[in-house]
Amino acid sequence: MKYSNLVERLQGKRTAAWEIHHAAQQALHNGEDVIVLSVGDPDFATPEVIVDRAVAALRDGDTHYAEVIGRAPLRAAIAQDHSRQTGNSVDASNVIVVAGAQNGLFATSLCLCEAGDEIIVPEPMYLTYEASVRASGATLVPVAVDPARAFHLDCAALEAAITPRTKAIFFATPCNPTGVVMPREDLERIAELARKHDFWIVSDEVYADLTFDREHVSIAALEGMAERTVTLGSLSKSHAMPGWRVGWVIGPKTLIEHLGRLALCMLYGLPGFIQQAALTALENRAQIVADMREIYRRRRDIVFNRLRDVPGLHCLLPEAGMFMMVDVTGTGLDAYEFSWQLFRTQGVSVLDASAFGETANGYVRLGFVVDEARLAQACDRIAAFVAGLQAKG
Repeated sequence: MKYSNLVERLQGKRTAAWEIHHAAQQALHNGEDVIVLSVGDPDFATPEVIVDRAVAALRDGDTHYAEVIGRAPLRAAIAQDHSRQTGNSVDASNVIVVAGAQNGLFATSLCLCEAGDEIIVPEPMYLTYEASVRASGATLVPVAVDPARAFHLDCAALEAAITPRTKAIFFATPCNPTGVVMPREDLERIAELARKHDFWIVSDEVYADLTFDREHVSIAALEGMAERTVTLGSLSKSHAMPGWRVGWVIGPKTLIEHLGRLALCMLYGLPGFIQQAALTALENRAQIVADMREIYRRRRDIVFNRLRDVPGLHCLLPEAGMFMMVDVTGTGLDAYEFSWQLFRTQGVSVLDASAFGETANGYVRLGFVVDEARLAQACDRIAAFVAGLQAKG
């Protein structure tokens, strides 16, 4: 039997990167002493006030179909929050609720892009970007971001990649995996290019609430950008809700209508009790986000302070998020061998960051996703592993 060519577009090195994480999860399930730092799923539970709202909604019978594009109160709350952040007035008709920002990215790609289009994406990029773009038939054009500049964007290189076929620029700020927050001047340069060449911007802002050292700016806030910007958001990281699958897309009303028809075919909306919980999450956003940000800041500092002086490692201090990029080339191993040997000998799982793009060759990505004591133990194991490599050398 023959399958559609679409399945080939969804495969590749980026999706195969999860093999070490799956191995770590299996080892954990088998009762082995494993510390899993290979995925952005934090160890702490969803805040109690959110869980209580979901439980109450379930007991009240909110288990029937809900609006496919999301209930009006939840969409209005998302729109209000976005309006406050950007200074642009948007309402519920500019918002669709989706099953996580990744689903929103995939659906947006299908609605914006087609065969013959080129989509520029700064690299390193999140793993599913490539499959999402290729599924639409468009061509992904990666623009390397220089590690020597701490993975900040080279706007001149991005401009040089523009052709008459360029349909959009996709990017994440703050970025997974690098933790980079785009400064306003870079966003203004991108906005200028988008207006000049008349293309879309898709801005993944899932980590917007978890910035440490630089203010997050949404490109939709810049002059003339609201009508050509698609903003992706989520509660997964900011509210410890990855398993709830609550995300959203904010954009022009016509795009939201197209996304709604696609959602009708694919997902038929989120459960009502989850939407009630999401609304409670937004109502309590200020305190929850402040707590999450402080936890991740402490964890970031623990990892950086414990690993930065380990010979053979070079750590980049992230400006946001829950991940750190570590250059391991000084150990004599490539990142793939480093990650697998570390896992097999010390029981710590990290990702070979080259899966996020060739720019990240030689780097691994590790997450601040376990408690501080366990995180410190993981760092000690990494240091011991590197010391063992040097002793052998």
